[in-house]
Amino acid sequence: MLAIVATGAAMVQALRSARVRIAKAAGLLRGARGSMPMLSTAPGIPAAFVPPGPGGASIPASAPPARANDAAPPSSDPEPMHRYRAIWLSDIHLGTPGCQAAYLLDFLKHNDSDKLYLVGDIIDGWQLRRGWYWPQSHNDVVQKLLRKARKGTEVIYVPGNHDEVARQFDGLAFGDVVVREEAIHVTATGRRLWVVHGDLFDGVVQHARWLAYLGDSLYTLILALNRHFNRVRARLGFPYWSLSQYLKHQVKNAVNYISSFEHAMVEEARRRGCDGVVCGHIHKAEIREVDGQLYCNDGDWVESLSALVETMEGELKIVYWTTLRDPAHAATRRSRRTAAPV
Repeated sequence: MLAIVATGAAMVQALRSARVRIAKAAGLLRGARGSMPMLSTAPGIPAAFVPPGPGGASIPASAPPARANDAAPPSSDPEPMHRYRAIWLSDIHLGTPGCQAAYLLDFLKHNDSDKLYLVGDIIDGWQLRRGWYWPQSHNDVVQKLLRKARKGTEVIYVPGNHDEVARQFDGLAFGDVVVREEAIHVTATGRRLWVVHGDLFDGVVQHARWLAYLGDSLYTLILALNRHFNRVRARLGFPYWSLSQYLKHQVKNAVNYISSFEHAMVEEARRRGCDGVVCGHIHKAEIREVDGQLYCNDGDWVESLSALVETMEGELKIVYWTTLRDPAHAATRRSRRTAAPV
């Protein structure tokens, strides 16, 4: 009787052990599909020499080959890195709630260049004087720009009216960033472009500073409305669209002001012996001929989310970055939006 009981117990134990091994083998076969190309044999090598799979279990020589679409796990960064000869960014307005830092970080992550021009209003000193606002995402933008400079990108900082305090450092270099009140860029096709923020050709900023401050306060209110509007659009699955820019361009006086600004800029560029101008300030991205001169405005990162780029062949283009290529990364940054020192 004891022998029978012992034999039965041994059989039960053997069955349990076999069931565990079968379960492990099934799991390994399911997991082996994604990694099978790494285990496939090279031409002329017998299948018997295929190394063992994870956990020491060998892959059967008769296992079916993996399909092409199973060859690699999905990439965490599907968008390729775009390389340009030059990139112009302006009117980022770090230090304000209207700054679209998440979109800019996403743009900087997927775009690189030999030269990077920061064409004014990078940090909004006007708003920071009224109240301190500096979330972690704004720190991340600064660190990303400095990292590009350390890795070999030539970074030229041309201050604007909101960060005009930096103009006193014209010609100095801070680490790998050079401050210039203005710059000349020569394209691959030989065109000379005058690079300047453009506020010096704004009559309101130069002659009615109080009115410029009042306009800036009203503009901040419009941008707040724009943020709430786009938050609703995002929940509905729509991409970013600037309500504030649309309203601004419907006002006749604003359209006339922009036209006068463009003519003043190209006339000064002609006087300086250049073929065109690259500027910011008015938050309206554009490339066009004005009075026989090339007028380029690189837009902004509070409304249009745009940059001016020069390809390796010398072509100038406006790039709009209104859709996040890496939304998971942006969500992580938003979850860390606690105030942080510069």
